[in-house]
Amino acid sequence: MSTALDPISSVSVISTGTVAIRPEHVGPTRKNTYVWLFTSRRWTDPRPINVFVIEHRDGLVLFDTGQDRASVTDPDYFPGGLNGLVYSRLAKFDIEPAQTLSAGIRRLGHALGDVHTAVLSHLHQDHIGGLPELDRSDIVIDRIEWDSLHKPLPEARGLMPTHIDLPGLRWKQVEPEGLADPAIRPFERGHDLFGDGSLVLLRTPGHTPGSLSMLVRRPGQHPLLMVGDLTYDDRLLAEGHLPGVGDKRQMRTSAHLVNELRTALPGLVILPAHDPGASARLARALSIPPAPIRTQATS
Repeated sequence: MSTALDPISSVSVISTGTVAIRPEHVGPTRKNTYVWLFTSRRWTDPRPINVFVIEHRDGLVLFDTGQDRASVTDPDYFPGGLNGLVYSRLAKFDIEPAQTLSAGIRRLGHALGDVHTAVLSHLHQDHIGGLPELDRSDIVIDRIEWDSLHKPLPEARGLMPTHIDLPGLRWKQVEPEGLADPAIRPFERGHDLFGDGSLVLLRTPGHTPGSLSMLVRRPGQHPLLMVGDLTYDDRLLAEGHLPGVGDKRQMRTSAHLVNELRTALPGLVILPAHDPGASARLARALSIPPAPIRTQATS
């Protein structure tokens, strides 16, 4: 495929503030989640809350929507009681007025009304914060993740329905289908967002049951994989280390698949939601063309 046929004109990242989490959250750790959650005394340095913005010929696409600034201005944003205590122990947010989703989109020369599709990696608070402003967009979520929202005790599982299942939103639940695309094996199933192979959603469960990653492919450019919270540090993922939150068996399988995809797609750039190096990694990928793939000469 030639560059002239590239359906994507740009890929950008904005950050809706920063979040500090526990070092054990980043991982690796052998401690039980609730042990480190209630005993850890340390916080990481502030980490970004990344939203990736893709200009596709069929419309503007977001991967995740960041953290709502109301979470730091509205004292009733979070649940009370034990659930509220858990939320306060998990993360500390800092979001300035200029760090909202709408402000970041405007800096890129767009308006929220230009957003055709918002893909959610999962339904935790720091990925759904822009939903109140996206009532004119398709909101894409994995069916398994959507179903998990409606199981008992969602707030105890990190899901706040009052900030998610909002009136007027156009939800699209997707189910992976078979992909006749040997280039992205070991993944054999996914959802091709626009049917042109440029944006493919891949199931990478573990952090949550229905976590999604999005593969971005453009001719003459490094392939990109936006992985949500599968990891908080690409180096740790490459070394097979897992975060301290989630289903370890599922995360291990998903991490293995992603690391195999690195081999299948040379130059693959991994872009986690809270990796401090993700923005610079994306900038390098966009400025440096990939090395040509060498093929063995035949006589």
